[in-house]
Amino acid sequence: MHRHFYKHIKPYIEQELSLAKRARKHGHVRVEFTHLENAHVLGQASTLLHTKVHVLMLIWAVRQVNVKEGVGQVLRIVGAATKTAMGFIPIGNTGGTSVSPFQVLPVDPKLAAIIAKANSSKPN
Repeated sequence: MHRHFYKHIKPYIEQELSLAKRARKHGHVRVEFTHLENAHVLGQASTLLHTKVHVLMLIWAVRQVNVKEGVGQVLRIVGAATKTAMGFIPIGNTGGTSVSPFQVLPVDPKLAAIIAKANSSKPN
């Protein structure tokens, strides 16, 4: 993926991660994970951002003492770090263990618009 995508998508991912942190502070663990899923969908095309979100999902799983999610995230971290650059990303996949790591899912229109904007932005 082009460096300009990373530069243009990163603020949107950071916003989702900030919302996840806020939800965590208020004890809303499901809402927190939803924001992590949104960040995952947005950042899938960037190896660094994709892997970062999976690490944060692993931390979420550890805090929840969710063994299934934790083990799944360890496997997904390896996949994100090694397969993203080769284009092995199931578009729209939310990144949690509730779906197969290979399953393509519809992208929320709001997130799709952000991705399209980041992809079409011209490098400075």
